[in-house]
Amino acid sequence: VTATTGSRVPLCFGFHPYLQLPDVPRAQWQIETPAMRFRPVNAWGIPTGAMEVHEATTETLGDKFLDDGYDEVPDGAVFAVSGGNRRIEVHFDEGFTAAQVFAPGDDDVVCFEPMAAPTDSLRRGGYRVVSPGESAVAQFSIKVA
Repeated sequence: VTATTGSRVPLCFGFHPYLQLPDVPRAQWQIETPAMRFRPVNAWGIPTGAMEVHEATTETLGDKFLDDGYDEVPDGAVFAVSGGNRRIEVHFDEGFTAAQVFAPGDDDVVCFEPMAAPTDSLRRGGYRVVSPGESAVAQFSIKVA
């Protein structure tokens, strides 16, 4: 992102790669998440301001519904889903310091969302900005095995 005008640019964007393991029942999927900070939400899905430590975890996805937000995601962090000799990894290469882990309970998908800022950052603040004439890089990659 390059700020090409006289205004600062807020870095508040993300991507939503939906992942699926073909021919492997969701009940057998294992998801792996790195150490980061969990940001609980209220009944309306808005972050409460509370923060909790999230240790690196491997768990069976099963029929769980997930829509969890995180920050303090380190550069190089890897999120993964695996099962049936298949594996998909989402690498937060650089500049994506927040994540949303989404898995609807009624669909065979999981989404590890690289985000440049946590949910509600435009209101709460704390996001990075690019000053006029400067640039910032955010990059992620997906590896399939």
